[in-house]
Amino acid sequence: MDSKTDKETGCACSCKTSDAPVSGGGHKRASFTRLALIAPALFLWWLLYRELETISKWITYGALHLKEGTRLGSSVEFFLYDTPKVLMLLTLVVFGVGIIRSFFTPERTRRILEGRHESFGNVLAALLGIVTPFCSCSAVPLFIGFVTTGIPLGVTFSFLISAPMVNEVALVLLYGLFGWKVAALYLGTGLFIAMFAGWTIGRLRMEKGIEDWVFETQIGESGEDAQLTWPDRVSYGLNAVREIVGKVWPFVLAGIAVGAGIHGYVPENFMASIMGKDAWWSVPAAVLFGIPMYSNAAGIIPVVQALLEKGAALGTVLAFMMAVITLSLPEFVILRKVLKPRLIAVFAAVVGLGILAVGYLFNAIIV
Repeated sequence: MDSKTDKETGCACSCKTSDAPVSGGGHKRASFTRLALIAPALFLWWLLYRELETISKWITYGALHLKEGTRLGSSVEFFLYDTPKVLMLLTLVVFGVGIIRSFFTPERTRRILEGRHESFGNVLAALLGIVTPFCSCSAVPLFIGFVTTGIPLGVTFSFLISAPMVNEVALVLLYGLFGWKVAALYLGTGLFIAMFAGWTIGRLRMEKGIEDWVFETQIGESGEDAQLTWPDRVSYGLNAVREIVGKVWPFVLAGIAVGAGIHGYVPENFMASIMGKDAWWSVPAAVLFGIPMYSNAAGIIPVVQALLEKGAALGTVLAFMMAVITLSLPEFVILRKVLKPRLIAVFAAVVGLGILAVGYLFNAIIV
């Protein structure tokens, strides 16, 4: 069964399940040339990355002659610094993970999960979700493929929750902007929600919540497991950069623009009264506010950065981010093609409860 295109599903995250190049004599020379250029390209990337702050300050206060300490100057500096920083980090991580993804076709992922004990399958599925090239735009064909090959429903949900939520782009950007502790917290809690939600749905035995036509669909092997050389895998990574970064950059710019506005014009600690630890209602309000929104991790993280700078609590902001990525309305519309409303409601409730628990937990333990 063919998957819908990004345009048809409205998916903002842009991923493909198979765009690996095929080895051939006509491409070998170009592929080896690309492989040889990786080291100098990484060196140039590092040189530019370490000077971004200096460059952004010079453009803001030198070239544009804005005054330091003003709201406009602060906003412009934030935008000029974060835009290349986020896009450079995004390019690097998409390239690296693109190479990793060349080892994981949909058929290979299904074979890894087939026949596993359900509890172990939940753990394995959540971990596989981190490095596999699937998001909401490929949810329907993947769901059908998993269910029709006998993978338990709970294990399937663990994978479908982890793949968009515990996103490698989110992890690298969180690390680059906030450090390893916040990135590790996000990784751990995201995996926990995927495992817990999948295990819970599996215990509820809700196979009747799947549309009947799903079980009548036959998914065959697509023959995507051909052996690739390392130059081929490098080309796969470059293709991923071209496809993903080429499509998500408008969301990145929009997110950074919103973050820049918050950074420059929202008073210090203003968000503490709305999204702070002392406001008990802030976590559920953040989740409810995030559901109608639809963005990928790269677009929402600059907003998260600005909210934290203005006094919002980490747990509340993480809950907001998880809701935007995992519980968006377009996601539910896509899943409705294969799930009955009751199962969608259970899915939203279980994942929502997990996100609420994460928000309250980190607001309680993070000083």
